[in-house]
Amino acid sequence: MWGFHNLSLLGAGVAFFTFLSITPLIAAVVMIYGLIGDVDTVQSQMHWVFSIVPHDAARLIEDQLLSVVTTNSGVTGFALIVALFFAIYGGMRAATGLIGALNVINEEHETRGIVPLTLRAAALTVAAIAIAITGLITSGAFVWLQSQAQFLLGPLTGLLFKVLTWLVAIALGTGGFALIMRYGPDRRPAKWRWLIPGSMLATVLWIAISFGFSYYVAYVSSYNATYGSMSAIVVFLMWLFLSAYGVLAGALLNAEIERQTEVDTTRGPDMPRGERGAVLADLAEGDLTIEQWLQKSEKRSIKRALKRSRLRLK
Repeated sequence: MWGFHNLSLLGAGVAFFTFLSITPLIAAVVMIYGLIGDVDTVQSQMHWVFSIVPHDAARLIEDQLLSVVTTNSGVTGFALIVALFFAIYGGMRAATGLIGALNVINEEHETRGIVPLTLRAAALTVAAIAIAITGLITSGAFVWLQSQAQFLLGPLTGLLFKVLTWLVAIALGTGGFALIMRYGPDRRPAKWRWLIPGSMLATVLWIAISFGFSYYVAYVSSYNATYGSMSAIVVFLMWLFLSAYGVLAGALLNAEIERQTEVDTTRGPDMPRGERGAVLADLAEGDLTIEQWLQKSEKRSIKRALKRSRLRLK
């Protein structure tokens, strides 16, 4: 199914939409978190980003952060609300692209109208911003606790807080990916426990990809020689592509786990196969060919769209 869904092409599409959204997303995070932050705050937080993300990509993120902090330092009241609205609206491209990719992986056809789909993308974008702010606050708190504990109790306690920082980061990443895997695709949401394997895999792959690609760019690649002044943008896009690839691999793992079990994986009381509101949950291995799966998915989507049309007419 990895090749059938053309995961590399899906990852490239998600990476492109995320690239278009990155500045508005950063602006939204900074306008909320930056209410108590300034240039010094941004620079102190960026050391954690530089330790994971490739240097060129991290430098682009830092430049955008500093630019947003400087530009919006005097924005308050209603102007702040308007600026935040447009920042979230601009950042919705990433959520919309990921929703489309998750529909493909779950073999679903999008039947939600423009308004419900827009509201869903906006909600997921706001959730991503909230998780990012929580991560920033948590990392800052752990860094402070680490320095205090290391001074009072010795270096071993400092190591303990480093481990706790990473565990919290993995937990936040897993929760965030599970959230969009549950509410992104156009289907009846899966139970949380069926989303944990793929969301945890997505988090671990993202961390491994970030570290590995940082090492590759620093010691192996020749991006500067090949792309010159464009190398930073190319590195940033490649990092987004590989990150999206890892996240979609986690979503594909969840999809295939769901395909292989006869247990009802969807939210609410257990339903018989065929009535669960999700293509993969309604099927078992060997029931249908891929072509039949897609035909059944399309018929179910048309039936659902007609049902919604009748409800609107009423």
